[in-house]
Amino acid sequence: MGNRTETSTTGVVLAAGAGTRLGMGPKALLPYRGRPLVESVAEALLDGGCRDVVVVLGAGARDVATLARLDRCRTVVNEDWPSGMGGSFLLGNATADPKNHLLIALVDQPGLTPRIVGRLLAAHSPGRITAAAYSGRDAEGTADRTVRRGHPLLIDGGLRAAVAATVTGDAGARGFLRSHPELVDEVDCSDESTGQDIDTPEQLRLLG
Repeated sequence: MGNRTETSTTGVVLAAGAGTRLGMGPKALLPYRGRPLVESVAEALLDGGCRDVVVVLGAGARDVATLARLDRCRTVVNEDWPSGMGGSFLLGNATADPKNHLLIALVDQPGLTPRIVGRLLAAHSPGRITAAAYSGRDAEGTADRTVRRGHPLLIDGGLRAAVAATVTGDAGARGFLRSHPELVDEVDCSDESTGQDIDTPEQLRLLG
């Protein structure tokens, strides 16, 4: 690992969900440090070294586009967002430059930092998938030293078609990762974040 290539990376922010379990509207508009959460996530990808960023919107797309400053990004709308995250993944993949690597990030991960993104880009090796991994706390917020794979996920340009072919429903790249664990390199980012995302009202504490 650690071999840089000349291939650029497109960041993709999956931001189409309605946030139904939270009952606060689209997660993209959750308030984080004085601005919509989607702005912070997209900025982390750009500042961390992604050449460009595609933000995939869905639920409340018009509101997100109006309220969030995403002028440094390209935005696309997944009209079929209720079918699951897989459709947003495929749309982001189709929108990105076909020659680029793809870095997939979730909009509801407030702990994402430019340093995490930069660390993945620096560690990536050709023909591999590079994933951030975290320890510290589990999904319920309980202290846990086990390192677990999470997001972002950096997919080599040469693997994009193979990964996309396995994407269905709400699974994203999960099926490919399970079938090809030998292609996945994990990079410990626990010093930067716990890697938790916001799925329940209890996890709103992550917004600070």
